[in-house]
Amino acid sequence: MRIGELAERAGTTTRTLRYYESRGLLPARRAVNGYRTYDEGDLRLIQQIRTLQDFGFDLEETRPFVECLRAGHPAGDACPASLAVYRRKLGELDRLIEQLRVVRTEVGAQLARAELEASAELPGGPEPRCELGG
Repeated sequence: MRIGELAERAGTTTRTLRYYESRGLLPARRAVNGYRTYDEGDLRLIQQIRTLQDFGFDLEETRPFVECLRAGHPAGDACPASLAVYRRKLGELDRLIEQLRVVRTEVGAQLARAELEASAELPGGPEPRCELGG
């Protein structure tokens, strides 16, 4: 298939496919007429890359999965290098989740403080104004 058909079937753009090619993730095969040619295996590579990117993997992190598929394995995560990337990504996600928990706790505490202050009547303080009413 040609690049336009591959892009359409993969749900991406020809520009993206050329970029993957420039990064060495997609093979650069050409027909005698000079057109790029691709096969079903190339579609699997693109689908693997896009799935991983949807999960938050950067493009370079997809390389072991692509290489695993190119080596003839039925799945991109069947190789030790791919499993190592999964492990690193899980560690990264665990750290981000913990950071978000800390931030959530701090925001919750700020909200509780602000609500308590807002509910306390301060003598002589200005009345709150709501500018939404018009």
